[in-house]
Amino acid sequence: MAAGGFSSKRLARLQGLLERHVESGFVPGVVVVLARHGEVHIEATGQLAFEGPGAQTPMAADTICRLGSMSKPIVAACAMTLVEDCTVRLDDPVDDLLPELADMTVLADPHGPLDDTVRAERPITLRDVLDGTLGTGMVPAEPGTVPIADALDALEYRSPDEWIGQLGALPLVHQPGERWMYDTAANVTGVLIARATGMSFGDAIRERVCKPLGMADTAFNVGSESIDRFATAYEQDNAATGEPVVEDAPDGRFSRQRMFESGGGGLVSTAQDYLAFASALLAGGAHGGERVLSRPAVSLMTSDQLTPRQKAVSGFWPGYFDAIGWGFGMSVRTRRTHLGPSVGSYGWPGFYGTAWYNDPAEDLTTIVFMQRAHAGDQRLPMWQDFWTTVYQAIDD
Repeated sequence: MAAGGFSSKRLARLQGLLERHVESGFVPGVVVVLARHGEVHIEATGQLAFEGPGAQTPMAADTICRLGSMSKPIVAACAMTLVEDCTVRLDDPVDDLLPELADMTVLADPHGPLDDTVRAERPITLRDVLDGTLGTGMVPAEPGTVPIADALDALEYRSPDEWIGQLGALPLVHQPGERWMYDTAANVTGVLIARATGMSFGDAIRERVCKPLGMADTAFNVGSESIDRFATAYEQDNAATGEPVVEDAPDGRFSRQRMFESGGGGLVSTAQDYLAFASALLAGGAHGGERVLSRPAVSLMTSDQLTPRQKAVSGFWPGYFDAIGWGFGMSVRTRRTHLGPSVGSYGWPGFYGTAWYNDPAEDLTTIVFMQRAHAGDQRLPMWQDFWTTVYQAIDD
């Protein structure tokens, strides 16, 4: 038996799986961290890039990657620190901090014209923002088919104040508290945190979450001193040549300070940084002798907060909520359907193929870092194979 209650023989299958992803050219490198019973296993293969200096640098636990939507749980945790120090309250309206979202109108028909609206039945609360039921968010639709989808896609991310002003000028898609909607809530949370703390969103996350947990590489941009550890992000292969296409290089948009710090997907981090965050949640809010949240706060944000009605017509595809719910900034497993995370597990993947889940029943944290656009979709066969490989290696 390997340390941490894993079978050494079965755990070797994971390395083989990761090597196949690299050898096929899907990604230049990938790193996986498994933490269980106080033991940490790191499985890494490949390099930071297909070309350039990164092609000579091995993928490792300190490789910096774009988190995409794995930013959301960190943002929710930061917001909960404000709840705990009574700066904000979960069921208070956000009107004082976000006056742009006060006295909202709501579409009479979610697919109808933008000027056909009714009044919001109640204000938006912080709880609505944290559990994704504030009434607006991602609307999956082909361009030109749903007016509110086009209007939301056209929002400009120049500065937090401009963005929230544009959002507030649009009607809500649903009444506050009526339905779960994805993504936008995390950006709203970021604006609220900045205004509540009187500092930039990035500074607030650093002071309240990252610094106490020793997450030195987690931020909204990568400094020049760390650029050599920053992996290149790729998208689909070139149709003509079959070569991988660079989506974002190390000296690209994440190498510069940005006006809009996106809570929905703007953070970069390392697997070892994210392990500190994940370990704190699994341990009830503390890690390395530093407490960032109370155990009751962690329990609240990692519990399914949605009612059956809020899940009724929500999600990305039919049946989306059959086996999961939503806490604050992350999904929560409500039914076990595959060889993978247990009921009560929580976490979230990211756009670039990152993923994190804590499984309290197994005392297990799993973190995956790679950099391939659209690779975080957990329906992909690669993810089914990955979770099967992790869980089949449990040997206690």
